[in-house]
Amino acid sequence: MNEQATQWRSPGLTRVPFEVYTDTAVAGQEQDRIFHGATWNYLCLDAELPEAGSYRSTFVGETPVVVVKDADGEIYAFENRCAHRGALIALEKSGKVDGNFQCVYHAWSYNLRGDLTGVAFQKGVKGKGGMPAGFRKEDHGPRKLRIATFCGLVFGSFSDDVPPIAEYLGEEICARVERVLHKPVEVIGRFTQALPNNWKLYVENVKDSYHASLLHLFFTKFEINRLSQKGGVIVDASGGTHVSFSMIDPAAADASYQDQGLRSGTGKYRLKDPTLLAGFKEYDDGITLQILSVFPGFVLQQIQNCLAVRQVLPKGQQRTELNWTYLGYTDDTPEQRNVRLKQSNLVGPAGFISMEDGAVGGFVQRGIAGAHGREAVIEMGGGETGSSEGRATETSVRGFWKAWRTHMGV
Repeated sequence: MNEQATQWRSPGLTRVPFEVYTDTAVAGQEQDRIFHGATWNYLCLDAELPEAGSYRSTFVGETPVVVVKDADGEIYAFENRCAHRGALIALEKSGKVDGNFQCVYHAWSYNLRGDLTGVAFQKGVKGKGGMPAGFRKEDHGPRKLRIATFCGLVFGSFSDDVPPIAEYLGEEICARVERVLHKPVEVIGRFTQALPNNWKLYVENVKDSYHASLLHLFFTKFEINRLSQKGGVIVDASGGTHVSFSMIDPAAADASYQDQGLRSGTGKYRLKDPTLLAGFKEYDDGITLQILSVFPGFVLQQIQNCLAVRQVLPKGQQRTELNWTYLGYTDDTPEQRNVRLKQSNLVGPAGFISMEDGAVGGFVQRGIAGAHGREAVIEMGGGETGSSEGRATETSVRGFWKAWRTHMGV
């Protein structure tokens, strides 16, 4: 790694230098080597682009991009940056344009593929001013992304070296995506959550099956997720994609948490509205919780009947933007849709389950201030990054660092 911002001091993947979450030089290198490197970055859902001219503005890392459907039915994406003076091309999060985008600053125009098609007063006014005679619009324009779609998920990449999306995801992960997104979906809700921590701390949290029933009292109290339940962790060969899954099992309601004096196993909490958890059987495999992640920052969740995708975006080295998009199937009955909307209260910044995730990353970020030269210990379940039949492991967290080091050249 040229001009290496941090040293990976210990062999293997069980010790992570704390400065990877704090050094600004690391953040700059991540933008170049990960987000603009050979990775597929989640952009939006195909369902969010229903017709020609439909667009969404989003980010790849910290770079603003526009995703739009053209008249040919294809999806295109390009940097949300006017080639003239760098202003945003699309100012809204979503919308529909007829034929082209026009920069509000100096009215330069772009078609739905990101080509520069119009320069206001290119030939000047009354023979004076204007662009030089040799100016060619085709030589100017925002950077364009490669696009890949899988099961209605739209990914983009700035790199020509990234492998096809199915190869990037891996066979087992593809099957787990298809399990949830096996039929058309529609958006039933969305919000953005600000996290007071580095983006990698949230991605680690998503991949960390060890913490789930320890941090989240709701999981264990209402027997939604316990480490003693049936389940497992799948990690692909690159380490970057993973799935953690479990099945509600009344037999798992043993005394193992109480025997260790864990907070998650104590208390006499009750739900005022027990119908919150009165869902319906949706999948024949019995899996009631599946969390899937794709490097660098995409998450697909199924928690009982609550379906959502999450997009993790770095905003500097100590702040993260987390975009949640809740999903329902287009053929949901009114009763099923009502269950999904009610269970959306399980997750998010005030969710019964994941409220703590919005705070714990900040606890880490604050705790490691001044810890330069120290390391996190990620040794639960050993030192490997393979799949596991148990979930008392940090194998998928180590998998993340395996992928991170590969892309960063550390």
